Amino acid sequence: MSRFRVTIAMAAASLIGLFAVLLPTTTASAEAVTPAQACDYPDWVAGSWYNAGDIVRYTDGNHYIAEHDNPGYDPVISTWYWDPYNCDGGGDPGPTDFVISEAQFNQLFPNRNPFYTYAGLVQATEAFPAFASTGGDTVSKQEAAAFLANTAHETGDYVHIVEQDTSNYPHYCDPGQSFGCPAGDAAYYGRGPIQLSWNFNYNAAGNALGLPLLTNPWLVEQDSAVAWKTALWYWMTQSGPGTMTAHDAIVNGHGFGQTIWAINGSLECNGGNPGQVQSRVDRYNTITGLIGVSPGGNLYC
Repeated sequence: MSRFRVTIAMAAASLIGLFAVLLPTTTASAEAVTPAQACDYPDWVAGSWYNAGDIVRYTDGNHYIAEHDNPGYDPVISTWYWDPYNCDGGGDPGPTDFVISEAQFNQLFPNRNPFYTYAGLVQATEAFPAFASTGGDTVSKQEAAAFLANTAHETGDYVHIVEQDTSNYPHYCDPGQSFGCPAGDAAYYGRGPIQLSWNFNYNAAGNALGLPLLTNPWLVEQDSAVAWKTALWYWMTQSGPGTMTAHDAIVNGHGFGQTIWAINGSLECNGGNPGQVQSRVDRYNTITGLIGVSPGGNLYC
């Protein structure tokens, strides 16, 4: 983005008087016209074709610009196809502060693997502007806490980057998918904060994020921001064995218990494994306590 003296001895007073007359008129005109013109963009419509450079108003009230041609992908899901757009002048407004500070993150997970960086997490949140920023301060903090509680549980407090049981690795290729398993039948094992697995999940996440995860799933264990992004992709867009996404569970007031359903369903819920459920709830209570927000109701599933 670009951001926008001459001394004349004779007739200086006349020139100053002229500028004093002209400047207010010019400024008022710019203030009256520019914002109205800059904000006059159509609402985003799912399934409509958009060309690179098109600007839309999304359902969250924010504006987004198409970085690449796309068939109406959701602007808050894929930053390959869309970027946030500053309505009153164009350009990316830049990342906002995450509701959990780096100091709090370090305090919560002092023994984490260095791979799971706070910077990578914050970078990943830019791909999903609605994450931990919807519904006011309380709900935003509850969502951030719920996400960290579940992903910390999945990874042993961010110690493990990949699935530990290597005997499972060959099981995650579904050859019935039209795109197959180009990285190899044993390449789609669990990786990252939510342990992304299966070739179809790598394909879907890669398409949404604009990353070649189907052909190079190792990116998830090599790049911290990519790992966090895949976890947020699942959190924001996938209901898994549940009836809603984890994001919707929190922002619509259904409670932390529904986030567990979205991740592991009956394997843990409804008596499937109460110990695992309790582990997630304990982490959630610890995080909400540290950041000073009520955990809300419906903690169990």
